Amino acid sequence: MSYVTDNLMPNEKFLFSARIHPAVLLPSIISFLLTIAVGISALTAAGQPGTAVLLISAISISLFCLSGLLLIYSIVLVVQALTVMFTTEFAVTNLRVIAKTGYIRRHTLEMLLTKIESVAVSQSILGRLLNFGVVTVTGTGGTKESFKAIVEPFTVRKKISQIIEQYTHNYSPDQADSGMFG
Repeated sequence: MSYVTDNLMPNEKFLFSARIHPAVLLPSIISFLLTIAVGISALTAAGQPGTAVLLISAISISLFCLSGLLLIYSIVLVVQALTVMFTTEFAVTNLRVIAKTGYIRRHTLEMLLTKIESVAVSQSILGRLLNFGVVTVTGTGGTKESFKAIVEPFTVRKKISQIIEQYTHNYSPDQADSGMFG
């Protein structure tokens, strides 16, 4: 079960969710490509004939060691990125915004729709090209939470705004007074 569905209140309905973009894997991919480049350099240095055999083998051994370290670093980056992708949840219900990141070390946000002041989006150039960005939800009292690598961040902001508008329209004091006592 997901965190969002496990923590729904009575009469609360799931309306919208956002996903994490696979672009979080880019640093690990770049690191892995660098690992391959260093490994190829090590192989070419080892295969070069020359008079300074000791110098070439020292360079080759150093490059192989660097390549091994970069491979370990790449694996760590992949595990971190996959953890972020598979453990982050971001959803909007008819009453609140709910978000959770992390598995072992968990961070959660549950903000009532009435307490949201603004939803901001920021995108890098790569984010604009691949359609992902940072969505920042600001609540009353200065509460501010940012969620990185959200797919289609402007759609997410628009959906949150629409849901808030619908919520305020359905639960406005004028509607409640006329419905209860009218």
